[in-house]
Amino acid sequence: MRLIKNGFLYQVTFMASLFPVNCYLVEEEEGLTLIDAALPYSMKGIFMAAERIGKPINKIVLTHAHEDHVGALDKIKDVLPEVPVYISVRDNRIMQGDTSLNEHEHNTPIKGGVPKKLKTRANVLLKEGELVGSLAAIETPGHTPGSMSFFDTRTHALVAGDAFQTRGGIAVAGDVKPWFPFPALGTWSKQTAVISAKKLVSYQPSLLAVGHGQMLDKPLGAMEQAIRNFEQKIK
Repeated sequence: MRLIKNGFLYQVTFMASLFPVNCYLVEEEEGLTLIDAALPYSMKGIFMAAERIGKPINKIVLTHAHEDHVGALDKIKDVLPEVPVYISVRDNRIMQGDTSLNEHEHNTPIKGGVPKKLKTRANVLLKEGELVGSLAAIETPGHTPGSMSFFDTRTHALVAGDAFQTRGGIAVAGDVKPWFPFPALGTWSKQTAVISAKKLVSYQPSLLAVGHGQMLDKPLGAMEQAIRNFEQKIK
């Protein structure tokens, strides 16, 4: 487990040199918000990180319902049964193994590791603009139909889940990077992902934090270039 701090945001990384999977702890006055739950064995590392920070985890927020973002959720909830779990209204269905599409959604299959044995269910279903502590929820479909990003209203740090990746080079969800193609291969709708990426740029984040790869300071230029690159590919 690797722990890196930037402002109120702590990146917790597993398999950092091989197949980096990130989750995040966001420091609030009263405790910590855990964003995503990484891999099945990650509970110990997440709790160690919280202990180093010196505050309890009192909220769990999910960017989306893929297995590498909910992996340790059941184990964490066994230890912290009273801590509420938040997910988008749309990805709540995927959390329960439902991969059906809505009529208006891009007609391509939902991909990636959809959980089949997850017992935990969300306590709170999030919509656009709702706040979880200092975090504003942003609907960013593309990687999954209900993917969400979270914008820290204090620092303008953006936790984007798999809407972008930085491992193997910055890329929009769906844009295959040969050195790390896995987020792209698990993306549901490339066209929808581009729309969401542009939406995130409009927030002018000071920091980009993603599910796979290092955090990126002053990311706007790189995000805009990643969008241009992908748009050329999918024209």
